[in-house]
Amino acid sequence: MRFATALAAGALTTISAGAAARPTPSAYVQRLSHLAQLQTLNADLLSHDSATGVLQALCDRRDDGAPRIRARRVTVADDAAATSKARAELGAAPDAAIVHRRVELMCGAAVLSRADNWYLPGRLTPDMNAALTTTETPFGVVVRPLGFQRRTLSARLLYQPLPVGWDARPAATNLTPARPPDDVLQHRAVLQTPDGVRFSLVVETYTNRVLAP
Repeated sequence: MRFATALAAGALTTISAGAAARPTPSAYVQRLSHLAQLQTLNADLLSHDSATGVLQALCDRRDDGAPRIRARRVTVADDAAATSKARAELGAAPDAAIVHRRVELMCGAAVLSRADNWYLPGRLTPDMNAALTTTETPFGVVVRPLGFQRRTLSARLLYQPLPVGWDARPAATNLTPARPPDDVLQHRAVLQTPDGVRFSLVVETYTNRVLAP
């Protein structure tokens, strides 16, 4: 009996040692998960007119209480160059009023994205302009009655979870756990009415909080 017990204990020790010696795929799986999540979010943003709607769906999946996405205002200094570039992108006259609004789009206490939005108040209704200056309602929700369309100008991944050549490596590699940067994805887009009138240029920077823990 003692011999059998000792033999079993030895076998378990050998198995444990072998398991410890083999590279764990956990970091690899984590990085694959991050990549899949980023690609899914990017595809959702490219295929929907409202980025707020995409984030709301993400928020709903994360929190059973389904908090509404809110836009926390952030005070920013005037940037004449950026405003001039936005004016040209929107085809606005030199004397047309243009507003720069920066917000953090939040699901509960988590900041999912930061949005810099240059919009033309003269192409919105008075009620819309009032809501944008006095409430935390996201821009996409406020201007929804316009039936707007989103035209993406650029989409850029700011985080590459897997190194170059990862697809040529075996799944169980010695990759370390990923440490996503603060910002993982950026979109630049124009919002316009169905008849093609542009009224907003937005630059959205998505944070690592869009990745599931």
